[in-house]
Amino acid sequence: MAAPSPIGPKRRPAPASPCALVIFGAAGDLTRRLLIPALYNLAKAKLLPEKFAVIGLDRADKSVAAFREELTLGIKSFVSDTAAEGSSSEPFAAGVWESLANRMTCLSGDVGMPETYRRLAAALDEEEKTAGTGGNVLFYLAVGSTLFAPIVEGLGKAGLLREEEGRWRRVVVEKPFGSDLSSARALNARLLDVMSESQIYRIDHFLGKETVQNIMALRFANGIFEPLWNRHHIDHVQISVAETVGVEHRASFYEATGALRDMVPNHLFQLLSLTAMETPNSFAADAVRTEKRKVLEAVHPLDEGAARRDVVRGQYGAGTVLGKPANAYRREPGVNPLSMTETYIALRLAVDNWRWAGVPFYLRTGKSMARRSTEIAICFKKAPIRLFHGVALGALGPNVLGLQIQPDEGICLEFGAKIPGPEITLGGVRMDFRYKDYFKSAPATGYETLLYDCMIGDQMLFQRADSVEAGWGVVQPILDLWQSDKTVPLEAYDAGSAGPEAAELLLRKQGREWRSLS
Repeated sequence: MAAPSPIGPKRRPAPASPCALVIFGAAGDLTRRLLIPALYNLAKAKLLPEKFAVIGLDRADKSVAAFREELTLGIKSFVSDTAAEGSSSEPFAAGVWESLANRMTCLSGDVGMPETYRRLAAALDEEEKTAGTGGNVLFYLAVGSTLFAPIVEGLGKAGLLREEEGRWRRVVVEKPFGSDLSSARALNARLLDVMSESQIYRIDHFLGKETVQNIMALRFANGIFEPLWNRHHIDHVQISVAETVGVEHRASFYEATGALRDMVPNHLFQLLSLTAMETPNSFAADAVRTEKRKVLEAVHPLDEGAARRDVVRGQYGAGTVLGKPANAYRREPGVNPLSMTETYIALRLAVDNWRWAGVPFYLRTGKSMARRSTEIAICFKKAPIRLFHGVALGALGPNVLGLQIQPDEGICLEFGAKIPGPEITLGGVRMDFRYKDYFKSAPATGYETLLYDCMIGDQMLFQRADSVEAGWGVVQPILDLWQSDKTVPLEAYDAGSAGPEAAELLLRKQGREWRSLS
């Protein structure tokens, strides 16, 4: 396959400016599995600043040597795992890792105690003197959501969020950002009382995926697609995020959260916004984020009737996933045997604007399903077939442009063609593009781009306060209905299936069907 043709001279991204990265929750799984491997990949790509330091903060009291040794084991495991997956990974770059590890130190402390922040301030002053970080600091909150506001307020009281003499201070906040509309508003208010919106980076790792970022390039840089991206040509849109894993060891979190809160206001609505947004006037962060927010504000409000009619919730029972027996959700360790927590959610939404009037958007996500897949499917209207009256149509279906986010990032186009033979018989064919086949790319966690953007101050891929609240505003009527009416069905589906039958009916009663997960 031919190499891609660059448009204009290819520019290599510049390393980020000098800074220190402070990780709250440095002993956690997120740090070991994602953040540190992302830093390692950035170091290999020479995108980390030369003057850079990492300070890990956690309750556990350990030596710097022990901290570095734990992270070394983790990064070697990451490199080994990516190699085993058959990626184009290079051998472990011991020199790169040693240079990065030597810039890491750690602190122990309780984030509820003022003394912790005084010690952190002293450590940052020391790094500024010895590593030359310039007083720039990125605080990463890899902790439970209940600690977001207390940590930010602690940083504020200690004066660690003040931006003076050209230095910057930024805070990265993981999801979940609130548990409903009122809690999201309250959290935004507490954070914005201490720092400005320009300092807050609400992260969603889905937006670090190449295909997600390529949605804008696909739409706005290709004359073949943009004229078709509207109600005149598109019948409907499907957005699916299916996982084969069950609740695993996260029962305490999942029992209080469920599929709706966990996935819809963040991951699925990010994909919805990028798919449905209008053309921004530039790629400046606020120009893009404003158009994404407008999509969520244009979603037709769900009244009680729509929340009953257009939403399906489900919970997986026992079954077989990828050839292995799987427990029912209620039999998972730590789960209430009478749990009403949904592990699956499907919904039909309408975007009330000129471009999308009359085009339904179908969203679904679930655990313990047949296949791991995240896909956006643009399903086009069928062409008139009077010309082919009496012609065998074979397996001809609608034209579909599929954007595969994971596990194999790429794009497919499904269309009709004549099947070879003496008679005219039409059938469906598929053209596939896979990033790993066309571009040489190193294995990534999805956090590399996001961390780099945090360091250079580009907020385009991060949620703004108004977008967060707009997303929760869409789903709040569903939460209210479930809270007030305990008779709303919780549909059962077998582990290893495509979800409950009621979700199939959601499309089937309008003459459509879900894309196959197999």
